[in-house]
Amino acid sequence: MAQYPPLRLHVPEPTGRPGCATDFSYLHLSPAGATRRPDVDVLPVDTQDLAYQLIRVLDEDGTAKGPWDPKLAPDFLRRGLKAMMKTRAFDARMLIAQRQKKLSFYMQCLGEEAIAVAHGMALEQGDMNFPTYRQQGLLLCRDDISMVELICQLLSNEKDPIQGRQLPVMYSYKRAGFFSISGNLATQYIQAVGWAMASAIKGDTKIASAWIGDGSTAESDFSTALTFAHVYRVPVILNVVNNQWAISTFQAIAGGEHTTFAARGVGSGIASLRVDGNDFIAVHAASLWAAERARRGLGPTLIEWVTYRAGAHSTSDDPSKYRPADDWERFPLGDPINRLAAHLMAIGHWSAEEHEATQKALEAEVVAAQREAERYGSLLDGHIPSVASMFEGVYKDMPEHLRQQRQQLGY
Repeated sequence: MAQYPPLRLHVPEPTGRPGCATDFSYLHLSPAGATRRPDVDVLPVDTQDLAYQLIRVLDEDGTAKGPWDPKLAPDFLRRGLKAMMKTRAFDARMLIAQRQKKLSFYMQCLGEEAIAVAHGMALEQGDMNFPTYRQQGLLLCRDDISMVELICQLLSNEKDPIQGRQLPVMYSYKRAGFFSISGNLATQYIQAVGWAMASAIKGDTKIASAWIGDGSTAESDFSTALTFAHVYRVPVILNVVNNQWAISTFQAIAGGEHTTFAARGVGSGIASLRVDGNDFIAVHAASLWAAERARRGLGPTLIEWVTYRAGAHSTSDDPSKYRPADDWERFPLGDPINRLAAHLMAIGHWSAEEHEATQKALEAEVVAAQREAERYGSLLDGHIPSVASMFEGVYKDMPEHLRQQRQQLGY
């Protein structure tokens, strides 16, 4: 009888740890412009190669090339660049405010700005995003969302539109197609699919866009959402932001070691793309492709956005404990802001002087918004929503037992 050695479990390990530079060869990058662009009515099974390659438009010199280049107007690209810069300036200032104890908690999207901004600019009014806590770019790329209002939510002050009922960064904007953020992992995926199913049942033209991180794909809600999306050909975009780290857990723990997250879509009968998430033009092009597919009733698209979480997971995290400090500088897909700026400079529609002036203007805009928001209070001065507000906004007509409890509090 054959003899076998004792069985062992395989525990994935990252290719870099503090003091040891990361080997990023596991990313399997494709050259810019090399990946084919199929028609939007392609069968899901025929996107299998796109789930393993990487859709890229901008090369290392900032030149746009290949079939995924949508030939966007320079003014549109400039608007996208400014929105990314605004998002980064906002994040930086709010991180400082948290360190000053003006707000309790914050989560940056440093290094991931292109994904939310370019995607948001590809959707239409009435479409609904079901985001995680790292898609603030969906709001900051719009002209109808006040930074003052966003900061009031972060400060949980008396002008907080959610009245202190959510953690900081968990915004809610129905008018902007931004569903209330949930701190529970993966719940927004099945919610998005259900919302999109309702849109189709009503005969509407609106689509949903679901967001999840690489780590949360290990939750059962992810698989459930894919099943329903496939079976009912739901008009939804299923975004997987693979930023390499889920808090201190490397993406391989969630199943990204010997395959891609995009491949899970193909295996579920869903058209799937794997895209350079630090390439604004590629992100926008892939988002337009998926949105058109959904809007034409051709079914869902799963998109894996390959990027890197440049900062800490949150203000409660210290990434130097589990990964090299210079990882972001060495990440082969670069900085999304620098890459789009280089492209605009190459085509003569941006300059280093304009970049610096824009940076200063945006920083001043954020500071002014913060000062105005702080007039309504912060954690330092106790100007918070009334305790009585906890009884409101739940029932149309307040039940008697809640009315009595409110009275016992003196309201």
